[in-house]
Amino acid sequence: MRLGRNCPLLGEYHDKEWGVPLHDDRKLFEFLVLEGVQAGLNWLIVLKKRDAFRRSLEDFNAERIARFSSADVRRLLGNSELIRNRLKIEATVTNARQYISIQKEFGSFDYYIWKFVGGKPIKHSFRSLSSIPDKSKESDLMSEGLRNRGFKFVGSTICYAFMQATGMVNDHVISCFRYAEV
Repeated sequence: MRLGRNCPLLGEYHDKEWGVPLHDDRKLFEFLVLEGVQAGLNWLIVLKKRDAFRRSLEDFNAERIARFSSADVRRLLGNSELIRNRLKIEATVTNARQYISIQKEFGSFDYYIWKFVGGKPIKHSFRSLSSIPDKSKESDLMSEGLRNRGFKFVGSTICYAFMQATGMVNDHVISCFRYAEV
């Protein structure tokens, strides 16, 4: 059975985005924010709200988000289109500031974040969805590195989901048509 047969939004996400190696700083930041917001929820909820997050977070413009005030946080908390969790919204502002710091130090967030996988995707060969782990030694190191730099909502499981989404690891099962494509 193909993913998305009963949910076109998930199917389109799987077929076009998930697992594709991503090197655009803004998009990497978007996925880092969305994976953090997803903590404790399912990905479909986040996908349904992604456009609202794009509008409310100025298309994930980290420079603008980094300047958000407590009034901006309250505005976001009042927006029923979003996942309204104070800790997650405050973490988004904090993470924008830390993201900018990494860009200044390393030249790009892409350069910094991809070093956790040696600059190229890790290609797994899982035969079943139940074989796919929820974290790895690489996501442990990424989590530790980001937390040491002041990021929030970047535990190892969140980092592994981020790595999967951005193509740092290819966790499509080998029978999936996307496995060979990405």
